[in-house]
Amino acid sequence: MSNPAGHLKSVRVLYKTILRLHRGLPEELQSLGHQYVRDEFKRHKTCNPAEAAVFMQEWRNYAVTLAEQLGVRGPKTASKFGRDLEEQALDKFRDDQIAQLYELMLAAKNIESEEDKKS
Repeated sequence: MSNPAGHLKSVRVLYKTILRLHRGLPEELQSLGHQYVRDEFKRHKTCNPAEAAVFMQEWRNYAVTLAEQLGVRGPKTASKFGRDLEEQALDKFRDDQIAQLYELMLAAKNIESEEDKKS
């Protein structure tokens, strides 16, 4: 990174933006999302510049997608959150990333089943 201070500032702004967007999610998804974001940003604190560029772009895409899905009317108007991963993207994941994604899926499904029980 040619400007470490500028990069650090953009990381903080993105992180805070995502946490603010999560406030629009249902409570259970909000806490799951907050924890996942915290863990991911901590995990990538010391990554190399190439990984940092990909990391930042993917999280920017996430923030834009979530902002579009939440819209001005909030989460009740969104049919679903996030987007499906393409198989090509999954092929680029390391084994530990696949395991992490699987754990996240299980946690999300657990939240879903708890919601169904309440209904």
